[in-house]
Amino acid sequence: MPAVDDVRLARSGLDRTQVAARVRAAFTNVMPSGSSRSLAHILGVNLFTVFNGVVGAGTVVLLTLGDWQDAIFGIAALANLLISVVQQYRAKLLLDSLALLNAPVARVLRGGSVVDVDAQTVVLDDLLVLRAGDQVSADAVLLSANGIQLDESLLTGESEPVRKEPGDEILSGSAVTAGQGSARVLRVGAESFSSRLTAEAKKFSLVHSELRAAANRIVRWVTWGLIPLIALVFNAQMQALGGWDAALRSGTWREALVGTVSSAASIIPQGLVLMTSIAFTLAAAKLGRSQVLVQQIEAIEVLARVDMVCFDKTGTLTDGEIVFDAIHELGETPDTGWQQVLACFASDDYANATARALGAAFASDGTVVPHSSVPFSSDRGWSAISVADGAARGTWVLGAPELILPELTQSGSRLATTLAGLGLRTLALARTDRSLPSRDAGDERLPDGLTPTTLVTFAEKIRPDAAQTLAYFREQGVGLRVFSGDNPRTAAAVARKVGLVFDGDGYDARDLPTDPTELADVLEHQLVFGRVSPMQKREMVGALQQRGHVVAMTGDGVNDALALKRADVGIAMGSGAAATRAVARLVLLDGQFARLPSVVAEGRRVIANIERVSNLFLTKTVYAILLSVAVGVLLWKFPFLPRQFAPTDGLTIGIPAFFLALAAHQRRYQPGFLRRALGFAIPAGVVTSAVVVTVVAVARSSGVDTESGIQTAAAIALSMLGLWVLVVISRPLNWWRGLLLVAMGLALTGSLTIPLLQQYLNFSLPSDGLLRASIGTALVGCIAIEIIHRVIAGPRFSGSSLRRTPKNP
Repeated sequence: MPAVDDVRLARSGLDRTQVAARVRAAFTNVMPSGSSRSLAHILGVNLFTVFNGVVGAGTVVLLTLGDWQDAIFGIAALANLLISVVQQYRAKLLLDSLALLNAPVARVLRGGSVVDVDAQTVVLDDLLVLRAGDQVSADAVLLSANGIQLDESLLTGESEPVRKEPGDEILSGSAVTAGQGSARVLRVGAESFSSRLTAEAKKFSLVHSELRAAANRIVRWVTWGLIPLIALVFNAQMQALGGWDAALRSGTWREALVGTVSSAASIIPQGLVLMTSIAFTLAAAKLGRSQVLVQQIEAIEVLARVDMVCFDKTGTLTDGEIVFDAIHELGETPDTGWQQVLACFASDDYANATARALGAAFASDGTVVPHSSVPFSSDRGWSAISVADGAARGTWVLGAPELILPELTQSGSRLATTLAGLGLRTLALARTDRSLPSRDAGDERLPDGLTPTTLVTFAEKIRPDAAQTLAYFREQGVGLRVFSGDNPRTAAAVARKVGLVFDGDGYDARDLPTDPTELADVLEHQLVFGRVSPMQKREMVGALQQRGHVVAMTGDGVNDALALKRADVGIAMGSGAAATRAVARLVLLDGQFARLPSVVAEGRRVIANIERVSNLFLTKTVYAILLSVAVGVLLWKFPFLPRQFAPTDGLTIGIPAFFLALAAHQRRYQPGFLRRALGFAIPAGVVTSAVVVTVVAVARSSGVDTESGIQTAAAIALSMLGLWVLVVISRPLNWWRGLLLVAMGLALTGSLTIPLLQQYLNFSLPSDGLLRASIGTALVGCIAIEIIHRVIAGPRFSGSSLRRTPKNP
C-alpha cells in the first residue's frame, strides 16, 4: 500500500480512491469472529469422559447381547450429555460476541470533511478525529494533540488517565477522557490491540460452583474406583455360574456380563449431575423472564454464597445521571459575567458530563467567547477558560474546591464541607486576572491569584430500590461496602441515604495502604470509600477475597470492569458499558436493583434443593458399591438386573428428585455441602446394603425361591428403604410432598404386582417366608435410617444451625 504523507493526511485525510484501494486490499477494521471453542471441541470434552465411557460401554454391551430392556439406563447419560453441551455452546455464543471495543461509530477526516463512519469501515491510514468521550476504534499514532488524555484501564490495568503527545501510539479500546487530537491508523482488524485482547478474553472459563464441583468430584472418584470393582464383580458372576471354564463353554458368560453391567450402572450417580444441570438451567430461565441475564448459570449459586457485596456508587446506588442542583455564593457579590462563563463551560466540545449538566440552567448568549482553554482532566481535577474582554474578562477555573482553592475562607470551607456531606457533588468557580500558564511545554499549573466566586452543586438521583435492596442484604447478614470516585463525604452521604449506618465521613482511598494485608484490615472496618481508582477497586475486591469472603461487585462503567472480573460474581447494570456487561456474570437488563434479592433466593433454592436430592443419589451410590463388594467377596450372582433398578431408581430417586429440586426453599447457604451429604448418605447406604445382603442370604440359605423370586424379594426391601429415605429427605412434609410420596409408593407397588410390568421387569412374588423376611428386615432398616437422620445427620441437614451472626451492615 503506498505511503501517505502525514502533512497532507492531517489537512484532508484519505480520499475516496485511497479508501477504496484499502478496502479491496482488506485493510479494514472488521473484527474477527472466530469461535472461542468449536462445537466439535465442546462435544469431545463432554463425550469422552470416564463416566460416559462406563455407561456407554455398558449400554453397547447390552445392546450387542440383544438385551435392550436392560440398556435403558443409557438414556440418563445421553440427557446429561445433551444438557451439558447445550449449556456450554450457549456460553460459547456469548463469548464469541464479546468485544472490548464499544465504538460503533468512528469520526474520521476524509476528502477534507469530518464524517462519522461505522467503526468496522475504518481503514489503514485513516485520520481519526478524537474528542472527549470517544473510544479509539483502531491502533493509531497521534499527529496532533490538544491536552488529550486516554483512559487505558480496560486494556493495561492502569487506572489513571494517561496524557499523550504527538508521536505517541494510542491503542484501540482506550477512551478519550479529556482534550482533543487526531491520529493516523496503524493497525486494523485482527492486528489491533483490542482484537488481540478480545481473543484472550474469549478463553473459556467457568464460575466456580461448589455444587457442580462436588458432583463432578463424586463421579470422578466413583468412576475410577469402578475399574477394580468391575473386575471383582465379573469374577464373582463367572464363579457363581460354575467357574470361568464352565461359563465360557456354556455361553453363560453373557449372563455374567449383564450382572456386571447392572452393578456398574447402579453405582454411578449419573442423575446427580443431570439434576444439578436441570436445576441451574431452569433457574436461569426463570430469572431471564425477570429481566436478569445469567451469563454463566453457576453464578446463581455463587451469589447465594456471597457474604460481601461491593457497590459502585454512581450508576448503581444512583442512576448515574448528573443534574445541576444550585449556586452557592461565596463572598458578598459574585463577579459579573459568571453565569455566561458557566454556560461556556457547559457548551465546550470537550466538557465532561458534570460540566455539560450546567447547560440545563445556563444558556450561552454568545457574549462570552474564550480565546484559550484547558480541558478537564481527572488527574488535574479542573478545567479553565480565558476571556479577553467584556464583563467576564479574565481567567476562570472550574474544579474541585480542595484542589483549586485549598485556602478557602473559613466560611467557604465550611460550606463546601457541608454541601459534600449532603451528598452533593461540589465544584468551585474561581477567577483571576492572570493569564493561563503557557502549555507549550506541558505546563498546566493553576494560574496565580485565584479568588472564589461561587460554589456549584450537582446531584445524583438515588435509585428508588437501592435502600430496599441494601436492607435485604443487611438482614441476611451480608457485609456491604461502597466504592466511589467521588469525594468521600459525598459517597458517605449517599450511603446514609440508602440506609447504611456507620461512623465518620467515608475513607479517602488515596490514603489506603498498598500492602494487601493492611488493605484487608481497613476494609474489614470501613464501609464507604471515596476517591477510589479502578485499579484500587480491583485490589480491594482481591483483599476481601484473601480474607475468605465470597465477594460480589456491582457496577456499570468501564472503570468497574476490572473489579467485576476479579470478583467471585460480577453484576452489571443493563445500561452500563458494553465491556462491563461482557465481563459480568449477571446483568440486570432493566437496571432494577431490586432484582438482586430474587437472584439470591433462586441461588439458595438451587443450593438447598440440590443438597437435599444429593442425599438420594449418594445413598444409592454407597449401597451399590457396598453391595457390589459383598457380591464380589461372597461370589454371589448380582441380585438385580439392570432393568430392575428402574422402579427403585426412578420412583424413589429420579422423579422425586426432579420435583424436590424445583421446590421453594429459602435456607441460607452453609459451606460444607459434600461433607453434610455424605454424613447422611454413607450410614444410610450401609444400612440399605446390609438389608439387601441379609435378604439375599436368607433366600440362598432356604434354597426354596427361584432367581426371579430372590430378585423380587431384594427389590421389595430396596423399594421400602428407598421410599423411607425419600420420606426423610422430603421433610418437612406438606400437601404436595405427601401426594408425591403416596404416588411413588403406589407406583412401586404396581411395578411389583401388575402382571405386564412383572413380566418386563422379570419379577415374581417370593415365597411367604422370604416375603416376610424381606419386609421385616426392611422395616428394621427403615427404623435405623430414621435414627441416623435424627441423631447423626438430622441437625446438620435440617438447617437449624444455619443462623449466622450478621457482619458489618
